[in-house]
Amino acid sequence: MDRSYLFAPGHNEKLLQKVFRAGADAVILDLEDAVPPTAKALARKQVAAALPHHAAWVRINPAGTDLAIADLEAVAEVAYGIRIPKVESTDEIDWVATRAPEKPLICAIESARGVVNAFAIADHPAVTHLALGGIDLRKDLGTGSGDIPLQYVRSHLVVAARAAGIAPPIDSVYPHIDNIDGLTREAGRSRELGFFGKSAVHPTQLTAIHAAFAPRHHEIEWARMVLDAFDESGGAAVRLPGGEFVDLPVAERARGILRMCR
Repeated sequence: MDRSYLFAPGHNEKLLQKVFRAGADAVILDLEDAVPPTAKALARKQVAAALPHHAAWVRINPAGTDLAIADLEAVAEVAYGIRIPKVESTDEIDWVATRAPEKPLICAIESARGVVNAFAIADHPAVTHLALGGIDLRKDLGTGSGDIPLQYVRSHLVVAARAAGIAPPIDSVYPHIDNIDGLTREAGRSRELGFFGKSAVHPTQLTAIHAAFAPRHHEIEWARMVLDAFDESGGAAVRLPGGEFVDLPVAERARGILRMCR
């Protein structure tokens, strides 16, 4: 699981040269919203040239469009995976999967219809991740710009991903590049809700994102204590010295924390 997904617009040659050295866990080369209409062909050409040398996701234009057809013809074979924007149904996933067979797919949920259909989208066999597209979703829902209006949607996506047995969802970008405190708060809340990983629009955001999704010292110590006690009990339910009750689900959560740490 990756903590950070750093976007870079495909038409910007300077950023394409820098993005792979910025320190992100994963890179998303963008052919969609960050690329103006007049630069789509250039972006395709530059992204296709970069991919044989660097593993990266590619965000294509909306499924079913002529732009997306051209995108997939250019990058499907060499991309690590495809991020599909504005997914609202499994039809769009089928459309991409037939043109990018066996590629992992990130489905961005950016509309009310996408939220409603999130369980079916997550359950599609080609989908490996859901991602929250917060900016477009706020526009579609007519909400304010704060974090609270999207908390229901975040929990909904976590449940959809868990029910489908895929990785936890990826959180939306935080567009205020200079507000690291705000980014830290938002990433922390998303992690508490069950997200893992967050998209980024600038390298300066990576340190805060990595810290938010890294195992915390007290969590690691708790996990070790739980597993030591559980192993000593032979797998029977046990009470910790502080009074916490530990049974198999608690032990499994502790194992998950240590796996994340590794």
